[in-house]
Amino acid sequence: MKIISANIAESKEERKKYRTAPLFSPSGQSTQLIIGATDDSDHTILKLSSALYSKRDLKRVYYSGYIPVNTYDNRLPALPSPPLRREHRLYQADWLLRFYGFRSDEIVNAENPNLDLELDPKVSWALRNPHLFPVDINKADPLMLLRIPGIGTRSVQLILAARMHNRLNSAHLQKMGVVMKRARYFITCNELRSKNIQELKPEFVRQLLLEKKPVGNDGAIQLKLFQPMMPALKS
Repeated sequence: MKIISANIAESKEERKKYRTAPLFSPSGQSTQLIIGATDDSDHTILKLSSALYSKRDLKRVYYSGYIPVNTYDNRLPALPSPPLRREHRLYQADWLLRFYGFRSDEIVNAENPNLDLELDPKVSWALRNPHLFPVDINKADPLMLLRIPGIGTRSVQLILAARMHNRLNSAHLQKMGVVMKRARYFITCNELRSKNIQELKPEFVRQLLLEKKPVGNDGAIQLKLFQPMMPALKS
């Protein structure tokens, strides 16, 4: 009888423990969204992801391009190819949500409901907001530095630390991992004299970023983007 009583008491304790257990794992929850099986826009998808992060405290949202696995059921959508590039752009946009301080409605919105498949989301945002550029690397606050195409979180940390001692130029930025091929259209810094988005206009910068030959009124033109770089300062 003692053994039976002990087992009953133990089972009651177990039930009590599970009733008070948290709904989510302490290590965090994640979910997966299948992309392309429905006509949901990227605006709808990223709005959902943003809500899951902010309201449900999800650790991670994963995106998978829809791949039909049952060709015998005509109720499933048939796609010519998996939307893998769209999946890639959604991961980039998700990164902006989690680490770069972007809101979902800045990345995509009712006027621009889907991500640009040819350009990464940060570049697309910058091209839609030319009035915010060019940004002075030596003066901008950290949040604005993070929004410059070609500059990542690590580069921002290095920029903030280095500019306390020297005025930074393009050579310094390259050593810090800044992708100048993209960043140069959106910044000014010391000796940098490349033509920026305000002078070239967003449509033209888009052509340059896509490495298409820009065509003007008189045919193809070649821009001289930089004067010779100054040597890096010796530490």
